Amino acid sequence: MNAKIGNGISMIADFDGDIKELFKDHPEGEIPILATRNLMMFPGVVSPILVGRETSKKLIKAVGSKKKGNQIFAVFCQKDMEQESPTANDLYEYGVYGKLIKVLEFPGGGGNSTAIIQGLGRCRLDDITKRRPYLKGHASQASETMADEGDKEYATAVEDLQKKSIQFIMGNDDIPDEASFAMKNISNRYLLTNVICATLPFSIEEKAELIYMDSIKDRVFAMLKIINRELQLLELKQNIRSKTREDLDEQQREYFLKQQIKNIKEELGNEDGQPERKELLDKAQKKAWNDDVEKVFKKELDKLDLLNPQSPEYSVQLTYLQTLVSLPWNEYTIDDLDLNRARKVLDTDHYGMEKVKERILEYIAVLSLRGDFKSPILCLYGPPGVGKTSLGKSIAKAMGRKYVRVSLGGLHDESEIRGHRRTYIGAMPGRIIKNIQKAGASNPVFILDEIDKITQNTVNGDPSSALLEVLDPEQNNAFHDNYLDVDYDLSKVLFIATANDLNTIPRPLLDRMETIEVSGYITEEKEEIAKRHLIPKEKDNTGLGDQRLSFTKQATEKIIEQYTRESGVRQLEIQINKALRKLAFMKASKGELPFSRITPKEIESLLGKPPFYRDIYQGNDYAGVVTGLAWTSVGGEILFIETSLSKGNGNKLTLTGNLGDVMKESAMLALEYVKSHSDVLGIDYRIFDNWNIHIHVPEGATPKDGPSAGITIATSIASALTQRKVRKNTAMTGEITLRGKVLPVGGIKEKILAAKRAGITDIVMCRENRKDIEEIPDMYLKGLSFHYVENVLDVWDFALTDELVDNPTKFTIEEKGKTDK
Repeated sequence: MNAKIGNGISMIADFDGDIKELFKDHPEGEIPILATRNLMMFPGVVSPILVGRETSKKLIKAVGSKKKGNQIFAVFCQKDMEQESPTANDLYEYGVYGKLIKVLEFPGGGGNSTAIIQGLGRCRLDDITKRRPYLKGHASQASETMADEGDKEYATAVEDLQKKSIQFIMGNDDIPDEASFAMKNISNRYLLTNVICATLPFSIEEKAELIYMDSIKDRVFAMLKIINRELQLLELKQNIRSKTREDLDEQQREYFLKQQIKNIKEELGNEDGQPERKELLDKAQKKAWNDDVEKVFKKELDKLDLLNPQSPEYSVQLTYLQTLVSLPWNEYTIDDLDLNRARKVLDTDHYGMEKVKERILEYIAVLSLRGDFKSPILCLYGPPGVGKTSLGKSIAKAMGRKYVRVSLGGLHDESEIRGHRRTYIGAMPGRIIKNIQKAGASNPVFILDEIDKITQNTVNGDPSSALLEVLDPEQNNAFHDNYLDVDYDLSKVLFIATANDLNTIPRPLLDRMETIEVSGYITEEKEEIAKRHLIPKEKDNTGLGDQRLSFTKQATEKIIEQYTRESGVRQLEIQINKALRKLAFMKASKGELPFSRITPKEIESLLGKPPFYRDIYQGNDYAGVVTGLAWTSVGGEILFIETSLSKGNGNKLTLTGNLGDVMKESAMLALEYVKSHSDVLGIDYRIFDNWNIHIHVPEGATPKDGPSAGITIATSIASALTQRKVRKNTAMTGEITLRGKVLPVGGIKEKILAAKRAGITDIVMCRENRKDIEEIPDMYLKGLSFHYVENVLDVWDFALTDELVDNPTKFTIEEKGKTDK
């Protein structure tokens, strides 16, 4: 059955006489049952029903036949509208008896027809007995309590219901106005109530509750509640419509105004900003940006159209849009992943630096295997002049990437990193975005130079904290620049930071980077760098590139050893340039070079007397003088610890030589250990009560600190007290504890090379430093012997000989008025 209300209107002619006459027919026994969809019929109401189901068509045909004599049937509404063959459980329990008044056939209706049905009295469904050819079953008459016509409360309630129903129909566009006309002309209160219940578009569930009520008066009050609620909802909808209509009108107004401005500009020609707009649009079409960025661009471009080209805001807006279209959104250079070529480029440009080169080759190898992944954040740290910054150019060259560099030294404004907001005058993007724009690709090699010298916690923010987002691979895929105000992907950028000292870098920032140490060069490496890179470069810089001019190995070594004191090669380059400038002056003055081969002799004539001299091993003829090894910012050095004794009251330790607190503590530890082991050394303990000890480290103008001289000081004190010679050509380094345990120290490579230059053959160090020795190439260890120790007694066993010095100190010990010598 496909039964629906035809046009939303129930039809009723006013009824004269006793209304009960309309409900007196209630058939008994098995009767036809009509199941309707979305339609609840009420007593006395005439309703048009669209008949579509085959079973319903057969029922209408059967009850309307002349043989049946217009048979009365029952009408019940379905609970489930999609059910094609409903059962008793699928129908509401209460409905009405019905009588077929007329069947209307529509031409071209596909076999559908409309049945005009008169609702009679209420009935209750008992059961369904047949489903073919149409539904049949039993229904019993449901009693209904009619209201007394003299009941004023009932009469007032019906009148109020009538007025509010008409008000609801007039305010609802979905209900024709004819419905209100019909309600005005119904004089019977009972029929009026049922017509309102059947006609107004409420839910079937609510209408079922109404027809379930036995009392017509209760039905009126229940209907009043529903109609009041619907009137409130209708008023709310009208308010919303009014507001949205106002907003729409305002939008239409703005649209028409913009169109008028556009038309006026077209009439004026392209002299007021249109060329810039066309250029921006042409560039924007070529950009591979995402939908969010494109949406922002279009929005800002529309703002540009509303601005006067002569106003300052126009220039600000135009600059912003030009910045957007000039950035390489999702534009990447193709990486050259040939490992052999990359290794060749790195080796050609830089000598040494094996750890750094190995890490870059690993990155290229992983990139070639995986195809795409987040770039690491590297931090190269080491002394000045070792080539950390220039290494970035070589990496970019090896990978075929763009190269950009930003110096962070002294940076004190957070906006330099994140950019300024456009509300400020002169706003611009930060250095990160500006350099990406300069590179023209979103995957350059980006050098963050001098990251350890960035200023922290200033009045303009904390620039080092602003770098946390840049240098975090988990965050920099959506880097937010305040000027752009849209996210930019930095995950493909290979960031390489450089630093001299890691201690000044904030811990959270350092934690985001992979640190690689670039240690200082030894003399042999500097000679190779000078030969391969510095001398050819400076010959070209001074105009002597076409001359047959060369430096001997001894001349280069002399410059390194006696004219520079550094870990890198920057001063070496300056000295080579100075020497070649002198030769260029001679050639320009005399027309030819005075010599073509530069030897150590010519070096002094070109550069003057040497300002530096390397310390040379001084032998072991003196007791208490021990050679130690030290690391400085300019490389490894040897230093001498001298201990002397002077007669006095004892228990006095004097330390000189510009020593730091840590080194002073090492001296106190060494002395206490010697005192506690005086019997092992064969020392009369009374010496400490009658002789003062003085420890000195030469070159007093140079500050010295650190714990690595611990075993050297202990050996120096032991040698001075026993007057035993220290083994020839021996140097040592290591920290000591109060228990005499020897601890490992750093800077081993630089220290052993300094020892080798000074003629040392034997080096004493902690056993745990063996791993550092194993990482050094064998060519640098040739001629050196290493002796690994665990405690100070091991050091003394090796370093102190049984041979006494030629003129030993004679100790005099006074006790109880007697003098012993």
